[in-house]
Parts: sequence; C-alpha cells; structure tokens
Amino acid sequence: MTDLLAKPRFLGATRRQRLVNGLLLVLMLVLPLAAWYTGNPFWLDFATRVVILSMAAVSLNFILGYGGMVSFGHAAFFGLGAYAVGIPAHHDEYGGLLHVVLAIGVGALFGAITGAVSLRTRGVHFIMITMAFAQMVYFAIVSLEEYGGDDGLVINVRSELPLIDLESNLVLFLVCFASLLAILYLVFRLVHSRFGLVIQGAKDNEQRMKAIGFHVYWYRLAAYTISGAICAYAGAMLGNFTSFISPEMMNWTRSGELIFMVILGGAGTLFGPVLGTITFIVLEEVLSGFSVYWHLPFGILLIAVVLFARGGLIGLLHGRGPRQ
Repeated sequence: MTDLLAKPRFLGATRRQRLVNGLLLVLMLVLPLAAWYTGNPFWLDFATRVVILSMAAVSLNFILGYGGMVSFGHAAFFGLGAYAVGIPAHHDEYGGLLHVVLAIGVGALFGAITGAVSLRTRGVHFIMITMAFAQMVYFAIVSLEEYGGDDGLVINVRSELPLIDLESNLVLFLVCFASLLAILYLVFRLVHSRFGLVIQGAKDNEQRMKAIGFHVYWYRLAAYTISGAICAYAGAMLGNFTSFISPEMMNWTRSGELIFMVILGGAGTLFGPVLGTITFIVLEEVLSGFSVYWHLPFGILLIAVVLFARGGLIGLLHGRGPRQ
C-alpha cells in the first residue's frame, strides 16, 4: 500500500475506452452546434442543460464514486451557486468574475462547515445528515422574501465577463462545455494523485489507511469541500442559463436525481456521470411526454443497471459486459 501511494498512478484506459470517451465529448459539442447553425436552437438549450448537470454529477461522483461518501444533499451546493449569481444581480451587480468567485467560495465554505460535521458519521447517518443540512438551506432560502422566497428570483441580466458575452446562448454553451472539460481534467488529476489514492484507499479499507499513517478524515473533508465548490460553480452556470432561480433547485429530490445520474452512468468512472446525465435528461423528456408516472420506468432502469451492468452504462460501452 505504501508503494502504491508513493507517486501518482495513472490507470491506463484501453483504446476502446478512449475512443468511447472521446466520441461522447465530440457528439456533445458537434450535435448542438449543428442544430444551432441549422436553425434549431432548442437542441442547443437542451445540450447546455445537459452539460451543466453533468458538471454537478461529476462533482458528486468525485466523493460518491471514488470516496464512498453518499451525499443526499448535494443539490444545496447547486442552489447556493445559483443564488450567488441571483442575489448580486438583484442588487444590480452583474460582474461575472465576482459571481464565479462568490459561487465557488460559498460552495467551498458550506462544504467545509457541513463536511466537518457530516464526516464524523458513517453510512445511513452520513446520508441523513447531509440531507438535513441541505433542507436547512432550502427552508432558509424560502424564508428570504426579499429574494422571492418560494416564488424564486428572476435574473434580468446574465453575468458579465471580460470579452465573453453570456447573453448569447451559443457563447454560454461553449463556456459551459469548456468548463466541463476543465472539471473532468481536474477530477482526473485529483483521482490519480496521491490525494485521490488516499480517498479511494479509505473507501476500500479505512482502518488500513489509518494504520499506515493517513488522517483519512482531513482527506475526506478536503474532497467534500472541492466537490461542493465544483457543484456550486455548476449552479452559477445554471442560474445564468435559466435566468430564474428558486429554492426548488436545492430540494432533496434534486439531490436524488444527481445520485441517479451518477449510478446510472457508472459511479467511480470519469465519464460515467456525463453519460448518466445525458440518459437521464433524454429519458425524462421522452417519458414525461407519455405519462405522469414516468418515474416508474426510471426506477426499473436503475435497478436493472445496478443488478446487471458492471460500471453502469459507461461500463457497457467500454466492453465490460453484464454482471454474471
């Protein structure tokens, strides 16, 4: 174990895995652009939503898939990031850099404070306490009548960035897509660093990691804080995209959807949450048009993936085959 942690270990992806991952990203970029230039802006908006939710799912996967920390309150970071854009905009402060720094800072601070308490618990207790913290934030935002309360808050002007016009839906999509690439690279570097290996080692055998001298609690707290900051950034992008924010964004059901995306696509894989998000959003759009009970086939699909697919949907594409 000591030799394993001595230096970063880059798990080599097979040629098929690299091809699948690359093709997935190319399609996420090319198809919306093609739709935009052929006069179908709906698909560009659809893709922007997918990319933003993918960022949030990747942030959750960092602690859930690699660290074994099942957070059922991750949507709180998402909502806080959105309100970090909406509240300053309500006071006529549209500086994009301020919004981004504020969102990341608030997400990291909330993650550090709540994580310091939550990570002293394990299992179902950790799940429930993260949900409790998220619901506290949810009801706190609902009580802020100045910022719309339960009715939400309209953002009249998107964040203003130097040389970047986010009022253009095309530019916003490209910024979000570039952000997703940066986040994927960041998570890749973290996961395959000494820090990431400690997180993964603690997931597999916490006692052994403690026995060889690692303070697992502080590593997990750092990971939880980073995950919260990334998710809050995604929330800031969502606030700009929708131009409307509400406490509903941070309800516990939204956290459940993020967990669904991660598990569906493949927890503990880099591109699994992205594929899971795409599948989730596409199925939601299709099935909700047929019946109000569209959650039922969703649940059946999730059960099937957990029981029969090794590594989720991305595992099937990578050729791992079904569970035996």
